[in-house]
Amino acid sequence: MTDARPRICILGGGFGGLYTALRLSQLPWEGHTPPEIVLVDQRDRFLFAPFLYELVTEEMQTWEIAPPFVELLAESGVVFRQAEVTAIDFDRQKVMLNDQDRGSENLAFDQLVIALGGQTPLPNLPGLKDYGLSFRTLEDAYKLKQKLKLLEQSDTEKIRVAIVGGGYSGVELAAKLGDRLGTRGRIRIIERGQEILAMSPEFNRQQAQASLSAKGIWVDTETTVTAITATDVTLQFREQEDVIPVDLVLWTVGTTVSPLIRNLALPHNHQGQLKTNAQLQVEGKTNIFALGDGAEGRDANGQLIPTTAQGAFQQADYCAWNIWANLTGRPLLPCRYQPLGEMLALGTDGAVLSGLGIKLSGPAAVLARRLVYLYRFPTWKHQLTVGLNWLTRPLGDWLKNEPS
Repeated sequence: MTDARPRICILGGGFGGLYTALRLSQLPWEGHTPPEIVLVDQRDRFLFAPFLYELVTEEMQTWEIAPPFVELLAESGVVFRQAEVTAIDFDRQKVMLNDQDRGSENLAFDQLVIALGGQTPLPNLPGLKDYGLSFRTLEDAYKLKQKLKLLEQSDTEKIRVAIVGGGYSGVELAAKLGDRLGTRGRIRIIERGQEILAMSPEFNRQQAQASLSAKGIWVDTETTVTAITATDVTLQFREQEDVIPVDLVLWTVGTTVSPLIRNLALPHNHQGQLKTNAQLQVEGKTNIFALGDGAEGRDANGQLIPTTAQGAFQQADYCAWNIWANLTGRPLLPCRYQPLGEMLALGTDGAVLSGLGIKLSGPAAVLARRLVYLYRFPTWKHQLTVGLNWLTRPLGDWLKNEPS
């Protein structure tokens, strides 16, 4: 760039990108030219993904879990651009954007953060793209709510839901839908592995299995989906094939990187993720950083950093510090990931938590999960607004239901 003021360009407004931007805005720049920090995302709202399930059960509202970027960044000095990233020219240090208001545009950078996140892969399975719903974005949640509303208003006796994938998303979604649909729901989790939540601590897995059983949710393990139609799914268990009637199929299997990341002229692993060093720099590029779902990050001890919200929270602090160090002539810090445990929502009044020597389930875990995530909200103003709403909403609901 010819401008004396350096520009930090952050691509992606998820946990990795937004929290890096906010942390950078808080670091001191005395004695150095303060940089311009630009955050780019194709959507206008940040999504606090762990609470997406609460949107389906209407425990929370959109403004609580998906505040607008302009609102979150209002007092930070960070510039927000709503645009799609179409290409990156590393030789000229420019990002090509497609903005619905400005059209195509090149955005120059001095320091670049690639935090574009991942997407749910939809394999070439008969009927999946026509009849399956993914559950990852705000738009996905809206589509699911609309489908559920139509089914609930219909005269069908039972609402039959198949959830493909027995990982975190599949289990949490099943438990929430079990509470929303109650006895009218017929919910089935389809998992190709030998058990659900294969990567979870034993305590969490046992609590989840007990909760699903209590809600009458079926779990089919070692089972794959071979076809989907408007009215049924075909399941294969070993050598046996069964056709199960369904009203709704939800696909929660896996994460893959975007085609843009896969096609970048940078080092990748076999999954298409960008390869980074312990300082979160892309291999061979001192001014390009990558974190989140699109990067294979290993910390100072060689430990693989999980592509979870917890991993992105921690990476963001190190990423911001190391960009600041690059621009102020200080040494960079290797990331040191600290596993803090795992939390799962198991319905509207159930949850499980284990980590740091603590194991909780039931209402205590529900409260702990809420408080931990409230603390993790991006700004203190949003924490305060949402926290006050959580405190006053029960009183408002009580007053509305109180007979006059």
